[in-house]
Amino acid sequence: MIKYFKYIFLTFTLLLSSNSFSQNLVVDITEGTVAPLPIAIQKFVSDPSSNEIGLNVVRVIVDDLISTGLFDVIDTKAYIEKPISPSIRPVFSNWDPLGAKALVTGSASLDSSGIIEVEFRLWDVVTEQDLTGLKLSVDSKYWRRVSHIAADEIYKRLTGEEGYFDTRIVYIAESGPLNARVKRLAIMDQDGHNHQYLTDGSYLVLTPRFSPTSQEVAYLAYFQKEPRVYVLNLETNRQELLGTFPGMTFAPRFSPDGKSIIMSLADQGLTDIFIMNLLTQEVKQLTNSPSIDTSPTFSPDGQKVVFNSDRGGSQQLYVMNADGSKQKRISFKKGRYATPVWSPRGDLIAFTKMHEGQFYIGVMRPDGSGERLISKGFLVEAPTWAPNGRVLMYFKQEKSDSEGKGGKVRLFRVDITGYNEREIITPSDASDPAWSPLIP
Repeated sequence: MIKYFKYIFLTFTLLLSSNSFSQNLVVDITEGTVAPLPIAIQKFVSDPSSNEIGLNVVRVIVDDLISTGLFDVIDTKAYIEKPISPSIRPVFSNWDPLGAKALVTGSASLDSSGIIEVEFRLWDVVTEQDLTGLKLSVDSKYWRRVSHIAADEIYKRLTGEEGYFDTRIVYIAESGPLNARVKRLAIMDQDGHNHQYLTDGSYLVLTPRFSPTSQEVAYLAYFQKEPRVYVLNLETNRQELLGTFPGMTFAPRFSPDGKSIIMSLADQGLTDIFIMNLLTQEVKQLTNSPSIDTSPTFSPDGQKVVFNSDRGGSQQLYVMNADGSKQKRISFKKGRYATPVWSPRGDLIAFTKMHEGQFYIGVMRPDGSGERLISKGFLVEAPTWAPNGRVLMYFKQEKSDSEGKGGKVRLFRVDITGYNEREIITPSDASDPAWSPLIP
């Protein structure tokens, strides 16, 4: 096991707006196509020794906001006003001609002990209001995290939704020929930076799952050809063996309160769904049918479970109460459905669909209505939600040739409207992503 470098606590201060909430400057992110909001982000004021930190922080903020497809950052070459301290009120007439609707000003400093202090302000150019701001202090090695937190605050204030930039992705890093893949557990920031391997590849690992309440990851490992479930705490680097589970093909998922896990287990040709209390290790069976019931996921309130089953003759999605009662099919369109995952908002269920030789990532409402397919490919699978429920990540695999060459596996993310699909660059092939909650 390779040690993961945990994050330290940040000191930050929210700089409240001195004016009332502006209804004019809110990006509507529920529509399929939205004209990006023109926003100006000034170079952060800094002394010569802190100049590089300031430039890097601004670069990450810009990259985060542009990646959403919701913001158009105006080229700095067009700026009239020179960089100013966030404590100084801008001359708004310098920004209106550029079409800017919002403006970010800031400062960055690095002291002799290696602590950086970053401060920024977000301004509404139209109403000339200061909307929000933050002052953050942290060890300089965590400057990227400061940048993501700043971007989250800007995103939240301009969209009305929680941000998702200060998060991590755990996934399976793949290498080697297709018939002898080496699979390692890996982790990175949501934008692909700060990459690190968590296992050494000496044994097969599959399907990592983040706890919704902490920085813990459950994953399935085939150790000495036995399927075992481990839980890894990313803050302490402590790994715990949860148990050996013959017949398990997917790692379990956590309940919303983090106190239980739900899983599917195969026995004598039948696969059913079980729930385990992590404190008492008590196991309760939820389904009991002559079929394959698998891929269970809790609703965010913990009251219901979505899973897929072939009990109706083909792989379809079903919803039941958390105690196993009132099992009901919700998918009825053509094709087979798998890997359902409930949105953190509770309003949608993401899934993988297979139809006429094509794979899709789609979403539907919990009652099965409103199905929309938002990505497709030769093999597209394993959707995972950003913590704000507005973005999905998944992996795509290309088709290999007759000699087994090709077949590249990559991670992508897309807005739930189906727009703005982007590849997340990784050092090697990548599959089975799992998105963390916001880092505490």
